[in-house]
Amino acid sequence: MLKTKKIPNTYVIIFSIIIIAASLTWFIPGGHFDRETVILPSGDEKEVIIPESFQFTENQPQTWQVFSALYDAFVDKEKAAIIIFILLIGGAFWIMNDSKAIDVAILSFLKRTRKLERYRFFRKLGVNNIIMTLIMLMFSVFGAVFGMSEETIAFIIIFVPLAISMGYDSIVGVSLCFVAAGLGFAGAMLNPFTIGIAQGLSSIPLFSGIEYRFFCWLIINFIGIGFVIRYAIRIKGKPQKSLVYQNDQYWREQTMEKTSEIKYFTKPAAWITFCTVFTGFLAFSIIYPSSILTLGNDSLELPIIPILTGLFAISSIFFLLKSSHYFVFNLLIFTILFLIVGVMGYEWYIREIATLFFVMGIASGFAMSNSPSRISVLFLEGVKDIIPAALIVGLAGGIIIILNNGNITDTLLYYASESMNNIGKVGSVGVMYIIQTFINIIIPSGSAKAALTMPIMAPFSDLIGISRQATVMAFQFGDGFTNMITPTSGVLIAVLGVAKIPYEKWVKWIVPLMIILMVLGFLLLIPTVLIPLNGF
Repeated sequence: MLKTKKIPNTYVIIFSIIIIAASLTWFIPGGHFDRETVILPSGDEKEVIIPESFQFTENQPQTWQVFSALYDAFVDKEKAAIIIFILLIGGAFWIMNDSKAIDVAILSFLKRTRKLERYRFFRKLGVNNIIMTLIMLMFSVFGAVFGMSEETIAFIIIFVPLAISMGYDSIVGVSLCFVAAGLGFAGAMLNPFTIGIAQGLSSIPLFSGIEYRFFCWLIINFIGIGFVIRYAIRIKGKPQKSLVYQNDQYWREQTMEKTSEIKYFTKPAAWITFCTVFTGFLAFSIIYPSSILTLGNDSLELPIIPILTGLFAISSIFFLLKSSHYFVFNLLIFTILFLIVGVMGYEWYIREIATLFFVMGIASGFAMSNSPSRISVLFLEGVKDIIPAALIVGLAGGIIIILNNGNITDTLLYYASESMNNIGKVGSVGVMYIIQTFINIIIPSGSAKAALTMPIMAPFSDLIGISRQATVMAFQFGDGFTNMITPTSGVLIAVLGVAKIPYEKWVKWIVPLMIILMVLGFLLLIPTVLIPLNGF
């Protein structure tokens, strides 16, 4: 019998890419674009490339730096933020998981959804299929409207156990939030961090062309969600066919069989925790009686914090009368709701979100009558469990560090932009798409890539007779799809680390979907140069 070849460990794969990047710094000449700071329509400042300012310079061949790349990535401001975010989230959720609140909530949810199978309509469509579709559409909207990305890391610990409890695997759990947000991100309609910046730098009206982008969003989600549902149905029938069946043993050991052993109770500590948290919410309601929630280019003023405070009081009292477990899960629900309000109304990012979940973890521990020492031990256990994910994020960040230190990042951008001459409109928009896809491997940040590439691509599209809106679409698709597979994406690596999915197994699963989406992206770009569309 032939011996199957073992796939290298994720750390080995990423370190190999670092070595390849270092090798490129020996053969590719150095280069530099001049940059200037511009004011976007939103009022934010962005550093952009000055077209036709490229100059070749000396490269800086990287040698021993491949070994210091991990350190350099850890101290890099952007990567350090994600790493600390992962550690705080891991510690906070470990405290919550110790309470079994999520297990209790999932069991209750599954019992209620199974009752729907009594109805022929739901039984025919499949209750689980409906639930997964609705969850994915919700996260896709989040990705399309406010660019949800890093936030999905916190949801992995909820949806992976849910998916496994429903008879699926961790890949389905990751797909429910991360892949769904990625589909929305690629088909973005109102994302201010990608579409807003790209259109602002291209000097076209913000969020114009939304009609066709909405059509693209529908098609992308139909294909993407259909792919996930089809896979989920196959795994439901034969769980052993899952690529991560062995890896998911970690999650299966913590699930629903243990809930029968749970003793339901509500101790005074839970009521004290409720009063403390509710007092804090009241204080915020007084300080922020009204909030302006921004949705794309529109905004709505609502007394959302007082409303959530009232709902929290009513629901918490109801759940406390049942058990502390339900109250702890209610804390999680309102943490997520306040996360959404913070992102849409107060421009929250990783720092604020990490703090929010950290407080949630501490409150969960006290609600279950844990001592401060016990909470500290649980937090450190969670950090210990999540450290591999943080290390992988740092290692993946080393790829970008090597390219930047080798002084070849701008050269790669220059070569890419020079490859679009004399190939026709469809060919040109296709090459733009390929270039943006390639650059996304080097620069996973959508806003940073927009600032770097659009000042070059937009004027170039004028020269070859392509609308700047089509160029923005090429950027949008090129920026969106590969976020779900590129090893330089700190968010992807963090998500897989939390879900305990080896990167090589994830690649094997998602490559077919990537091929479908990449081809679909090109097909959706063709009408932007051949058919008169509103806003193009």
